[in-house]
Amino acid sequence: MANTHDWSRTVDVEHLESVRRRPDVFAPGGARHLLLEVLAYPSEEAEDLGAGRACVTFHPDGSISVTDEGRGTVTQVDEEGRTIRKPVMATRDLRFVDSPEPPLLPDGHPRRGMSVVAALSVWLVHTNRRDGASWTQRYEWGVPVTDLTPVPVVGSTGTTVHFLPDPALLPVCELGPVDFGPHLTLTEDVN
Repeated sequence: MANTHDWSRTVDVEHLESVRRRPDVFAPGGARHLLLEVLAYPSEEAEDLGAGRACVTFHPDGSISVTDEGRGTVTQVDEEGRTIRKPVMATRDLRFVDSPEPPLLPDGHPRRGMSVVAALSVWLVHTNRRDGASWTQRYEWGVPVTDLTPVPVVGSTGTTVHFLPDPALLPVCELGPVDFGPHLTLTEDVN
């Protein structure tokens, strides 16, 4: 799993700009596709762990949050003692972006990774709970605008991705029927 992203860079500006130039390619169907990109990660976790849960919340401001009970995003401590998180939001997922045949999401379109969600969102807040600690970081159009900041631990492990899709994208107000397999239990909430 650590081989999915290049840890040597925290932001791939060229990649993010490429995604923003072609939303029809990277988010066919609009914000629903972005939501499916986010849900693909807890689905992978659930399959690896044998079961899992994710809750999708639609907020009045048009933002969407997905909270899961997975292992949380991989974090490491660098040589200077700083906590760093795998750069999933601002760099390409090496498994999908350049793959000639990436796996398909339940909408029938290719999976490209979380950086697509970040790049096509006005803002995105990624909160991570792992190894008894919790951190959050805010992105705007895929670029981090805050450092990785410690926050109080709520729950044991998992991730919350809260994002406001580009208003130019077709909106989504409900998840609707979606099949990520038998391992992931989805709940939906309108806030």
